[in-house]
Amino acid sequence: MKGYIEERAIKTAEYIIETKATVRQTARKFGVSKSTVHKDVTSRLARINPSLASEARKVLDINKQERHIRGGLATKEKYLHEHNLHTSKNI
Repeated sequence: MKGYIEERAIKTAEYIIETKATVRQTARKFGVSKSTVHKDVTSRLARINPSLASEARKVLDINKQERHIRGGLATKEKYLHEHNLHTSKNI
């Protein structure tokens, strides 16, 4: 494996652990795809630094368990915002 890929895998895992970031947030931060972040943390990093991979995996597992809640809150916020826009136009 190339050195920059190993370095990226370590940096993405550290970022996820420090910030409790989601795969999507991490991908945006590092300018890579969600698939790349996932592969870096789940398979590449397991060969490089298993303990770091395990810590990052714990955060990703928590995020995965909570994603339906975040999605529901985002939808609720969207409709509240649309409702507020609609009612303010009628005043």
